[in-house]
Amino acid sequence: MPEIESAHDDARDQPETVALRTSEPTPPLHAANETDLEPDADLGGHDGKPGAPTRDEPEHDEEDRVGESAWRRFIGSTPFLILVALAVAILVKTFVIQAFYIPSESMVPTLEVGDRVFVSKFMFDGGDIARGDVIVFENPNAAELPDRSGISSVLHWLGEGIGLAQPENEDFIKRVIALPGETIEIRHNVVYINGKPLDEPYLTQAARDSTGDYPLHTVPDDALFVMGDNRGNSADSRYGLGFVPLEKVIGKAFVIIWPPSQMGGLG
Repeated sequence: MPEIESAHDDARDQPETVALRTSEPTPPLHAANETDLEPDADLGGHDGKPGAPTRDEPEHDEEDRVGESAWRRFIGSTPFLILVALAVAILVKTFVIQAFYIPSESMVPTLEVGDRVFVSKFMFDGGDIARGDVIVFENPNAAELPDRSGISSVLHWLGEGIGLAQPENEDFIKRVIALPGETIEIRHNVVYINGKPLDEPYLTQAARDSTGDYPLHTVPDDALFVMGDNRGNSADSRYGLGFVPLEKVIGKAFVIIWPPSQMGGLG
């Protein structure tokens, strides 16, 4: 029975063989190939590998921060504030309001020499004008303007806008007496509009007595007839000024801003 014993011996030896196999060291792990990674996997900053951040990115971020900081400093700087103020002044002067200096006695006592008024230009057109309005208009008989350098012209223009400089061609400020298409006549110091006497409560008795005479005229459809409140000392439509074209009207004076003792609305 040697075969049985041999078989028994082999079976008895089998556990030792299994034990020896389990005691063998685990084979070492091999490194994963690049092709084993997902396409969007982050390689943790290895230079030259796909998806790795470039060395220039931090530099670009720093440049952006420096540029933004410089821009913020400029916004808060005096030169920037001056530019903004000039831009606002240009817009306001051109489209909204403008300050004017009163250089003569033609509107006394309503306006004295040296007074400053604000003139409204906002949404202004000829249809907005009513009898009795105090208006500012360009000289209908303007002379040729003198030559100025670019900087000088800008400074003078800004000075006009805040009432510190006189216009190149003198502007006028008068009261509207007759509107387009109306007839006007002055007889014995009384103004007649379309044949009816005009009530003028803004006149002093001395001014009323100096109104004079003016023959019957019809105001052109595109013009106004104006006079100063100081009738005895006003170059207006009665004399060389003539009718004022609507296109020459700058705006309506609506408030006295200087001197403080005279501040108030104009009616």
